[in-house]
Amino acid sequence: MMTFRFAEFNVIVVYLFVCLKAYHTVSGDKERYNERMIDIANRPKQGPQAPAPAAEPVESNAAHSGVPEHAHYLLIGGGTASFAAARSIRARDPGARVLIVTEASELPYMRPPLSKELWFSDDPKATETLHFKQWNGKERRCVSEYSRPPKTRPHTLTCWLCFRQLGNKVKLSDGAEISYEKCLIATGGVPRNLQVIDRAGEEVTKRTTLFRKIEDLRSLEKISREVKSITIIGGGFLGSELACALGRRSTDLGLEVIQMFPEKGNMGKVLPEYLSNWTTEKVRKEGVNIIMDAVVKNVSYKNDKLEIKLKDGRLTDHIVAAVGLEPSVELAKSAGLEVDSDFGGYRVNAELQARANIWVAGDAACFYDIKLGRRRVEHHDHAVVSGRLAGENMTGASKPYWHQSMFWSDLGPDVGYEAIGIVDSSLPTVGVFAKATAKDTPKAATEQSGTGIRSESETEAVAGTLKAETTAPPPPIQQKEDYGKGVIFYLRDNVVVGIVLWNVFNRMPIARKIIKDGEQHADLNEVAKLFNIHED
Repeated sequence: MMTFRFAEFNVIVVYLFVCLKAYHTVSGDKERYNERMIDIANRPKQGPQAPAPAAEPVESNAAHSGVPEHAHYLLIGGGTASFAAARSIRARDPGARVLIVTEASELPYMRPPLSKELWFSDDPKATETLHFKQWNGKERRCVSEYSRPPKTRPHTLTCWLCFRQLGNKVKLSDGAEISYEKCLIATGGVPRNLQVIDRAGEEVTKRTTLFRKIEDLRSLEKISREVKSITIIGGGFLGSELACALGRRSTDLGLEVIQMFPEKGNMGKVLPEYLSNWTTEKVRKEGVNIIMDAVVKNVSYKNDKLEIKLKDGRLTDHIVAAVGLEPSVELAKSAGLEVDSDFGGYRVNAELQARANIWVAGDAACFYDIKLGRRRVEHHDHAVVSGRLAGENMTGASKPYWHQSMFWSDLGPDVGYEAIGIVDSSLPTVGVFAKATAKDTPKAATEQSGTGIRSESETEAVAGTLKAETTAPPPPIQQKEDYGKGVIFYLRDNVVVGIVLWNVFNRMPIARKIIKDGEQHADLNEVAKLFNIHED
């Protein structure tokens, strides 16, 4: 018997996404449809079931209220990817039993607002209620709007999966056993920390936030009102968003906000140098003290302060380490699943399949993209796209990964960008820019479209109607000017493999088609016309 172990989990909640009956009306009643998707029940599987091996009989779960003995589909992880898979499975196989096993105590929720809109809310209770106003003023809640609270049951967890000749099982630490037919691993990842912080001792670690979950948001928001100085280590998406969010409130709170990173500019690993420099100045204007080329050599606790040792010493009250994500691959060793040595994560094929009856989606999947090669992606929309695809393939679709997911980042309501494909500043880039208007901001984009979470599902209908510019555009602005809006193409072997839309919104299907076509272009200024960036 081979086993999987979740050694690091302390708490687990079991969610059962099972319908009570098929939805046979055509009334369009959204509430009834949503309840069908997420209703909680223990309906037995229809038809005969294969018996467990006599040598290892299935333990009855009678003593474990709410835990079934069998699920058609077992989904490990309670985040966006797992929930997208559940919805996809239920749509294609309405009679199936879908079971989600997760360490989380919350319903599936959207992570992007945790570092974006929730910090800009006028409601002092926003971080508690998770209600916020989108940039367009529309009210929204982080917890998935199609969810309703399921019955939950806490477990202390030493969880293992074992593969048997006649079936697959999960066993919880309290003795409950669940057999399954197909399994999705969507365990996501955990925030990385700096080794110098890990080694620094308890006084340092308890004054350090690794930002990932709702409780991290609530904790950091409270800390920002109690301390005089917060230092964010990391110049990527998360670090820059949090820096801008805290910088905006720094004057009112009397808070010093510092962002330090080893690159020469903000988001230096993603954006070309000239745009990274421009973004660095933008973050400074938000009230953030930027320290570039900063390599942290040591962190210590002295006199009720944290001292960050660079070339010189920097004092601060609290640290936010935003230095990346480590995919959760604890199941790999005991299950015989392969972890990719280059990208991390479970290595799966183009259909997100790791073994005959095991799929992986979300942050933990290192998948084969049929256009761009092997990749691992850590963004919200990828969790949705990969979860949906994995659910379809678990029900027999046999579809490869081809629909490119996108990601986005906002530096407050005025500057934002959307991106797709491989966006790496080490690649050759070609940028075409134009002067921005009042319409070219994340806030204006959401006012126009009525959406808040920008993703492929919410921009497809709008962007699909756009046509290329027919008039000759003005010449692109020079690098010394303000980068109001534009398109940056990332090239590999003279083929576009990534695109950043800088303050250009609702054009993602165009970018997606360019990458899908995989053609060489003699003049990318002509390609840029497709995005209509010279519109007033």
